[in-house]
Amino acid sequence: IFFFKPKSKISASRKLSLKILLLQRAMEELEQETVSRDEDKVKYLSEKLPPLQITGLSMDELQVMSSEVGDWRKNVEAMSGMEGRKKMFDAAGGGQ
Repeated sequence: IFFFKPKSKISASRKLSLKILLLQRAMEELEQETVSRDEDKVKYLSEKLPPLQITGLSMDELQVMSSEVGDWRKNVEAMSGMEGRKKMFDAAGGGQ
């Protein structure tokens, strides 16, 4: 018994050009999605976080605000990554 593979109805060069078109279209959509996501982030943050008002603050008040932000950033960095997750897991009693 012989099975014959049906001959492709589309040429190899046509297949290649269609693949290229599909990839180009996918890249365009990906770029649009990235831009849209960035716009959504900016919109969300502008709705949820009011602009920082620092006018009228004294030098001491600015220094206190700056140190609070620095401490917050250090805490976030310390808790990110595997070491921070391990610390949180151990603190929750999961490491026993």
